[in-house]
Amino acid sequence: MKLVFAATGASGAVYLQRLLARVDSAANEVHLVFSTYAKQVVHEELGQLKVPDSVHQHGDKTMNVPFVSGSAKFDAMVIVPCSMGTLGRVAAGTSDSTILRAADVFLKERRKLILVPREMPWNLIHARNVVSVMEAGATVIPASPSFYGGASTVEALADTVVDRILDQLGLPSPDAFRWKESRE
Repeated sequence: MKLVFAATGASGAVYLQRLLARVDSAANEVHLVFSTYAKQVVHEELGQLKVPDSVHQHGDKTMNVPFVSGSAKFDAMVIVPCSMGTLGRVAAGTSDSTILRAADVFLKERRKLILVPREMPWNLIHARNVVSVMEAGATVIPASPSFYGGASTVEALADTVVDRILDQLGLPSPDAFRWKESRE
């Protein structure tokens, strides 16, 4: 698959880190874009993001990347974490950054766009923006970890959200739904 991962300034860098760790970037073409604030949040939350060597990294202020054009065939884009500000700008159709232009392209070309907001509580504007992006074709996966599996680490909790992302991408997740086996 040809994938674009993007991170914005919302808290939740652990979700991006776990996604990068669980997607085989040697078997899939993976591009990664950070907003300016995402880099700051990653630094504050994780220190440094571990990015596989095979992942192509890009800045958020360039249109000189293939996935901002509808003629480039990419399979899916995931914005994780996705700030509500970014979600609102996607809903409004602004395209003044690499991340926003790519999201706009994925919507207009009817390609899979997954937004993973972590912020809460939502106000009415947030809720309306979520409805708008869903009506436009995006999938919204709030970063709400599952506790029923008895996860014992933060990473295991984050993986319950990442498993949902991988499922939407059609990619394997060997640990998905492991809790069912242990409870049967």
